[in-house]
Amino acid sequence: VQLQASGGGLVQAGGSLRLSCAASGRTFSSYAMGWFRQAPGKEREFVAGIRRSGGTTYYADAVKGRFTISRDNAKNTVYLQMNSLKPEDTAVYYCAADLSVGSRYDDDYSYWGQGTLVTVSS
Repeated sequence: VQLQASGGGLVQAGGSLRLSCAASGRTFSSYAMGWFRQAPGKEREFVAGIRRSGGTTYYADAVKGRFTISRDNAKNTVYLQMNSLKPEDTAVYYCAADLSVGSRYDDDYSYWGQGTLVTVSS
């Protein structure tokens, strides 16, 4: 599967952005999906995950209550709605696909998008 992330940009603190990740290739609904991010000088970290059907979602504590992951299997797309953004959310955001059940660990994901930059100004 090939993944293309989009939707990043510059936003003021307190604002919102919606990231999209479009998939092509094998059947999208076969994959659990995840969003990760990597801030400058830091390691990549888990942000949110969603199971194949979309019925189960899970989040990092840092974004719980502010970010929402969703998917549209008919459109082969996963989304990350980000509200109440903070400067510490500034990072390159990556979507990833896993043929298993998905997890919080990037090593479990086999396919990665190219990343989209989110910058939150204070």
